[in-house]
Amino acid sequence: MKIAVIPARGGSKRIPRKNIKTFNGRPMIAWSINAALESACFDRVVVSTDDDDIAAIAKECGAEVPFMRPASLSDDYCGTSEVVAHAIEWFSGQQTGIQFACCIYATAPFIRADDLRQSLACIEESTADYCFSVTSYAFPIQRAIRVTEAKRCEMFTPEMFDERSQDLEAAYHDAGQFYWGRPEAWNEIRPIFSENAIPFIIPRHRVQDIDTPEDWERAELMIQALL
Repeated sequence: MKIAVIPARGGSKRIPRKNIKTFNGRPMIAWSINAALESACFDRVVVSTDDDDIAAIAKECGAEVPFMRPASLSDDYCGTSEVVAHAIEWFSGQQTGIQFACCIYATAPFIRADDLRQSLACIEESTADYCFSVTSYAFPIQRAIRVTEAKRCEMFTPEMFDERSQDLEAAYHDAGQFYWGRPEAWNEIRPIFSENAIPFIIPRHRVQDIDTPEDWERAELMIQALL
């Protein structure tokens, strides 16, 4: 069985109630739930939450909430892997075998069903622990600078100053949308950013972290341009 696990705790601080705040006409979490359902990749689409309001809205959007997340997994320090492992453990207790579990972030309005389908095929055809969404940096990281204590600048890698940008190696970062994983990898909390993971590249115009009100405003402008 393949499951989608959407972590959505109730304690968002920088954007209060972020997971269920209205984003372009629907609750934020609805975008992730809809993509998971539309992909037809999953036998179960589950929201892991500690919050009754989030649970109710998740069910209205078509997801299941078969359990409530314990308080020990709902603080600011609990990692995503632990939350997915908890969901896998719950299903194991129901004598339900898991082939793959996909963590989908609740604040990923640009996620697409086709990306979920294609990334599933990538991990199925491999021996990798994970397959997860990444995107490229917009500017060469080799040209990055820091601001010193004297309020001046210096390069992180000054030896790259004379290199042409087109000759520099491309660099990527986590796109914060989805993470396919094998149950044993989740249960053992194996690292995702490793040689045992397949990066699934998402174009930059479909990636936006949403951690601050400014991020939220930018994401709404982006999605209006895309739809």
